[in-house]
Amino acid sequence: MDNGFAFFDIIIFAMLAGYLVFQLRRVLGRKTGAEKQQENKVNRNQEPPDNDNVISLLPDANSDSSEEAGPVSGVTMLRQLDPSFNEQEFITGSKSAFSWIVSAFASGNSHDLKPLLSANLFSSFNDVIEKRSDAGENLETNIVSIKSSQIDDVTIDGDSVSITVEFVSDQIKVLRDSNEAIIDGDPDIIESLTDLWTFNRNIKSSNPNWILIKTETPSDNA
Repeated sequence: MDNGFAFFDIIIFAMLAGYLVFQLRRVLGRKTGAEKQQENKVNRNQEPPDNDNVISLLPDANSDSSEEAGPVSGVTMLRQLDPSFNEQEFITGSKSAFSWIVSAFASGNSHDLKPLLSANLFSSFNDVIEKRSDAGENLETNIVSIKSSQIDDVTIDGDSVSITVEFVSDQIKVLRDSNEAIIDGDPDIIESLTDLWTFNRNIKSSNPNWILIKTETPSDNA
């Protein structure tokens, strides 16, 4: 008899234990409103992946290549044709060339200009230098700073690559006559100038140097 009551008690306790476990699972397994608010708060405050600084070097396979234009797609194509091309090194070299050529042109140093320019551009530069010399005029050009230099356009024609760089610089320019009288410019005024210079190179050539083939200002294209 006592064993029957003991067995009955065990069944009762087992049922109670099962009921308590069920209730605990219902309570602990349910998200309260406060938890949902906290979860939403975390989602709202979570910073999105920083993709703004990620630049793809290859075109998107799903994009329409006909819509790609300008220096970015041109540089990408150039890298594919010439993996050794380094954009930053090119910009650094073009800035040095800009300063050197401007200085050589101002001082009338045709000898140093010749290997840096195409035949046609050198002829134009040299004509101006000779006319200035014949008139006894002197050009003083001081590049105070190159504020920016960036690739404006890339043109690829077979193995021939032309890269146009936009230079924005602060310069002091003064043209004097044979008596040192100022014809043009002001030694006390700094001008902000924008120039578009186009450099060219055959990427199959063993010569790594780029040659200046064209100079212009944005107003020339207006």
